[in-house]
Amino acid sequence: MRRRRRPNTEDAELDITSFMNLMIVLVPVLLLSLVFSQVRILNLQLPVLSEAELAEDQEEPKVLELVITNDSLTLNYPAGILLKTFEKTEQGYNFSALSVYLQDLKLTFQQQAIDKNDIVILLEPAVDYQTIVTAMDTVRSFKAVVAANLVDAELFPMISLGDAPEEALNNRAAEVNGGAL
Repeated sequence: MRRRRRPNTEDAELDITSFMNLMIVLVPVLLLSLVFSQVRILNLQLPVLSEAELAEDQEEPKVLELVITNDSLTLNYPAGILLKTFEKTEQGYNFSALSVYLQDLKLTFQQQAIDKNDIVILLEPAVDYQTIVTAMDTVRSFKAVVAANLVDAELFPMISLGDAPEEALNNRAAEVNGGAL
C-alpha cells in the first residue's frame, strides 16, 4: 500500500506591501487636508451693563457703537452720539471706508490716552449673516505692513452684539413712509 504524501505546505506569508504603500500616501494627504479645513471662531463679549443696572455713583462707560441697518453703517461714540455715517451703495456696504475711519479713531484714542478696545455692533433684524461677519472682521483688525511683512493690526477686538436702538429703526421707517409713522 502506498502512502500518500502530503506536499509540504509552508505557511503563507502575509503580503502587506500594497497596504503600506496606501498608508504612506494616505497619511500625508489627510494631514495636509487638516490645514485647509480649519474652523474660525469669532469670540464675542457680553454687552456692557444697561443704565438700570449701573449704580448711581458710577459713571456710565463710554461705548463705541456701530449700528448696522439695511441702508447704512452708523458709528456712534459715546453711545447715541453720531460720529459718522457710511451710506450703502450699489456695491454694498463701504467697509473699507469704515476701516480707515476706525484706524484714525484708534490713533486719536491713543493720542488722548484712552484705552479703548471694545465695540458694540447693533443690528437691525433684517441684516444678513455675511454682513455681520464682515463687519466683525472689519472692526477687529486691519492689514498693516510691519518690517516688510503683512500683519493684522488690532483695532477693537472685543466685540459685543445687540439689537439696533428703536429710534434708529423709527427714523428709518419715517424716511421710508415719507415722514409719517
